[in-house]
Formats: sequence, C-alpha cells, structure tokens
Amino acid sequence: MKLFIAALLAGASVATTCALAQDSLPQADSPWFKVGQDTLAANLAKQPNTNRAKNIILFTADGQGVGTNYAIRLFSGQLEGLMGSEYVQPQETFPHLALVKTYTTNGQTPDSAPTAGAMNTGVKQKNGMINVDPSVARGDCAAITGHELTTFGEIVKTHGKSVGVVSTARLTHATPAGVYAKTVDRNWEDNSKLPEGCTAQKDIAAQLFDAIEAGKIDIALGGGRRHFLPKEVKGDEGKSGKRTDGRNLIKEIQDLGGQYAWNQATFEALDLASDKPVIGMFESSHMKYDVDRTDEPSLAEMTAAAIEKLSQNENGFFLDIEAGRVDHANHAGNGARAMHDGKAFADAIAKAMEMTDETDTLIIVTADHEHAIAFNGYCGRGSPVLGLCYDVNKAGEMHTDKPLLADDGKPYTVIGYLNGVGSVLKKQDDGSYSGSRPDLSQEEALDKDYVQQALIPMSSETHSGEDVAVYARGPWSHLFDGTIEQNYIFHVMNHAANNGD
Repeated sequence: MKLFIAALLAGASVATTCALAQDSLPQADSPWFKVGQDTLAANLAKQPNTNRAKNIILFTADGQGVGTNYAIRLFSGQLEGLMGSEYVQPQETFPHLALVKTYTTNGQTPDSAPTAGAMNTGVKQKNGMINVDPSVARGDCAAITGHELTTFGEIVKTHGKSVGVVSTARLTHATPAGVYAKTVDRNWEDNSKLPEGCTAQKDIAAQLFDAIEAGKIDIALGGGRRHFLPKEVKGDEGKSGKRTDGRNLIKEIQDLGGQYAWNQATFEALDLASDKPVIGMFESSHMKYDVDRTDEPSLAEMTAAAIEKLSQNENGFFLDIEAGRVDHANHAGNGARAMHDGKAFADAIAKAMEMTDETDTLIIVTADHEHAIAFNGYCGRGSPVLGLCYDVNKAGEMHTDKPLLADDGKPYTVIGYLNGVGSVLKKQDDGSYSGSRPDLSQEEALDKDYVQQALIPMSSETHSGEDVAVYARGPWSHLFDGTIEQNYIFHVMNHAANNGD
C-alpha cells in the first residue's frame, strides 16, 4: 500500500511538473496553444453515455463527404464574416466520429441506394438496389422473393416507436426509400417503371403507401408528388403524375385519415399533435435547392415538424433525414448550390440538437458517399470558397488581393471537379476533344449559377469512392471510432435502441 501511495504521489508530482513545464513554454500564451489545452481537457472529461436510446435520428447529406463538408465549413464561416477555416459546424461539435468506407458489394464507387440500404439493414448491398441481399442481380424482379432484408424502422416499430422520413429529394429516391422500401432497382419509383410481368415486388411509391397504411411510417416529408399520381391527373402545381395504374396514392392516404401538405401554408396548417399519419410532398420531383426555395419549407422546418410529431410517442422514435440536393448540385458541378444546401443541412442538425436531449437521443450525422470534388492551392486564408484562389499573405493572415495564376497565365477557383459538365475540354466537329481554360473574373466565379471548371468531360459529375465521416452524440455514440464499414452504422443504432440503463 505504501508503495502504491508513493507511486500515486510520484505520478502527481510528474503531472504537476509537466503542467508547470507547459506553462513556462514560450508558446503558452498563444491562443492556438490555449485552444489545444482546452480541447485536451474536454476530451479527458468525456464519459461514455450508455443509456438506452429512446430516440435515434440519422442525418445523411447525400454526397457530402469529407471534401464537400470542408467546403461547406468554409462557406458557412465566410457567410458570417470569418475567414472560414475556423468555423465549426453543428455536427463538428459532436464528441465521437469515425471514417466510413462506402464501397458496395459490387462497386468500388457506390450509389445512394445500397449505401442507404447498408445503414438501414446492417448488410452491404449491390449498386442500384435497396434492402435486398446481394445474391440477387439488379433488375431481377422474380428473384427478390425471400431475399428482402428487415429494416431498422421495421425493427423499432416492433418496440412501439414511431418512424419518420424527411428529404429534400423525392420521397421515392434512394436514401429516403432505404427506410421503408425493398427493390431490385432503385429507379422503379412508380408502377410505370416496373418491367412487364413484374409481380414479385411493388413500385417504391406504392410501398410507401403500404408502409403508411400498415402504421410503419408516421410522417414523410419531401418531394416526388408525380410518382403518387396517375398520369391523367395534374398535381397541386399543375404537373401531371406518372402512374399508369390509375391509383392516386395521395388521395388514398387522405382516405386513411392522413394529412397532406404541398406548400408552405398547408405545411404550417398540419396538426402535428394528431395520431394520424402525415405526408408532405412539396414538388412534383425533387424539392427546390435551398437558395432557390419559395413557398416550401426548409429542411430545418421539416426536421422540426417531424420531431414534434414523433415526440408525441412516449416510446420514442426513429427519424431519417436527408439533404438530398447537395448531391444533385455536385453532379451539376455547381458549387454554390451544393454549399447552400450543405448549410441548410447544418441548420437542420442544429434544430434537432435544440429539440432533443443528448441523454436519451442518439444523433448520427453522415454521408452516403463523396463526389469528385477537388481543391486547388495554394490559397491564402479567407479566399472565398466559391471564388478565386488568392495568394498567401506573408506578413499577415488574410489573403492578399492578388489571384494566383496557373501556368497558362489565368486565375483558378478554390473548388474544381475532376469531371463533369464544366470540363475545359469541348467536343469538336470531328469528334475529338480539345480546349483551354477561359479567363475568369471573381464576379463570374461567385455567381450562384457558375459551373466550376472540371477536367474530364461528363454529362454529369460522378460520385467518388473515398471515405466519408460519421459524427455522433448521445447514447452509445462512443461506439463510432476508427475506420468502419458503412453497414456498421445500423449495428450501433440497433445496439443503442436495445441496450443500456
């Protein structure tokens, strides 16, 4: 015992000596040094939360990998008058994180269908398929029987929890469909897309109706009205449906007693205290980009409504929230709209944090995949992330007012893409490709419609296969650590919902 006490005292003495030594370091007064010490103290004070998760919220920003997240951090900070790099997004305050490997069973680069399926079932799947085991070939309708996978939403329903899905994409699109649908082809969003003779599965919109009718989905907010209406019927904004079976699924949901919203006014009129299901479809296809949004709720507003509705259940809830249009803007090579929708995603996370308690609510923030986004250098701090890359200031912190020039004598932007519609190579009359970079002004680069320069010509910029991040807070969030497989996210959610005090 004396030896043990002596060792403790010796350890305390060493710790004191170390502390004194650090205080005497010449950099001890640096604000960077102090922030590092504060971060160390905060991490030393962390304690794992092993409560059972009453509520679980899974946020997915489609296509917002580490690179896109970095760009959105700069953008959000610069909106607030900062240089950008020092800005902290809401999810970046979470105590636990990991890197996520996004490959699928047959794809080094994934699409959003099997990545959503992996997170909802715990099993990696094939590109283009949702919640079907990977022994089945894509598009093989007859083979699906017996190979459907049970989703996390179905599991928690057996525990008496409520389930909701929110997306700025079509509700029948890959990520939201991962909550409720099972399909051998993600494109079968309505019955007109089903191949002739396909009776082994229903289209995705019909599956959402079935889930609502069966009480498996309590609220669904997003776009995609066209897949719920017959082609003979025009929706609330005058656009025709696509169904060829004559079914008006919106009316059928209303006939069940469900509430329906299609614009800002009807959204605000929803009775969220009612025990009746709620469906909101605010566009015929995807919802508007946030920077273009008119007469439809923001992602943060939809998040708040879903949480208010689902919180009526004393057993708790599972809520899946997607910022679907970050992906679409990246596909278009349009950095501005990707940044605005990424900021709207962060606002939705902040709203969920405000409305929930981390002692009983597990919030997970991730992406399904990254894009072929790239960053040019060597930019000085504060270079506008959507604009030109300015030179480093050798005497200070903020960049100089001098744009950096490439070897062709022309300036370049902070963001670019490896491929896409912004390619500097243009197809010539003889079928070959050639071209050169146009000269570019700051005003042109900062326009919200500007398409960033790219290398390889493609009609749509592609995904990439690199890792994404997962951030987590709440019960069992400490189980996210290191580099993980994407399907592991399901296993943490399932453990958190079923274990703990």
